[in-house]
Amino acid sequence: MVEKQRKVFSDKTFSNFTKNGPLMAVLTNSAQRVQDFLAAKGFACTVRELPGSCRTAEEAALSIGCEVAQIAKALIFREADSDLPVLIIACGTHRVDLKKIETATGLKLVRADGRYVKERVGYAIGGIPPVGHLEPLLTILDQDLRQYEVLWAAAGTPFAVFALKSGDLQPLTDGKWLDLAQTGEERRQG
Repeated sequence: MVEKQRKVFSDKTFSNFTKNGPLMAVLTNSAQRVQDFLAAKGFACTVRELPGSCRTAEEAALSIGCEVAQIAKALIFREADSDLPVLIIACGTHRVDLKKIETATGLKLVRADGRYVKERVGYAIGGIPPVGHLEPLLTILDQDLRQYEVLWAAAGTPFAVFALKSGDLQPLTDGKWLDLAQTGEERRQG
């Protein structure tokens, strides 16, 4: 399969992309699937693959040159009763409070292992995008992400990302905004 050429990104906002090496000239298949989904939905987001890992929010922020809180980290959980995958998109600095989510939604979420995520969602942990999954996902969005004008999300691999406006996250994912972050006290107890 011939991979499509990626556009060159010249906006000075993203000058850090070349700080640690050149951008990849073509997208991998997983990243291209995300790019194709975004284009088909009419969102003018451009997927970029970076030379440095973006597997964690901290690594992504360092590679991109943004705040860790601007990383829209995607986490997959299993709903205990239905075994359906649930996507949580959290602020890069937050730990997710599953009790808050259960109280607000009635969902009983449990961790999903790597095999389940790959089989049900279509991407490996560390590169899960907010869109372009194998099946529609119930999506819950961290309300604190709305405070940032620009967010960064994984795009199918641990090296691929795309920028989006925080206001585009909900219409792109059909997600529900919730207060889902653990507070300092909840972290000490949990």
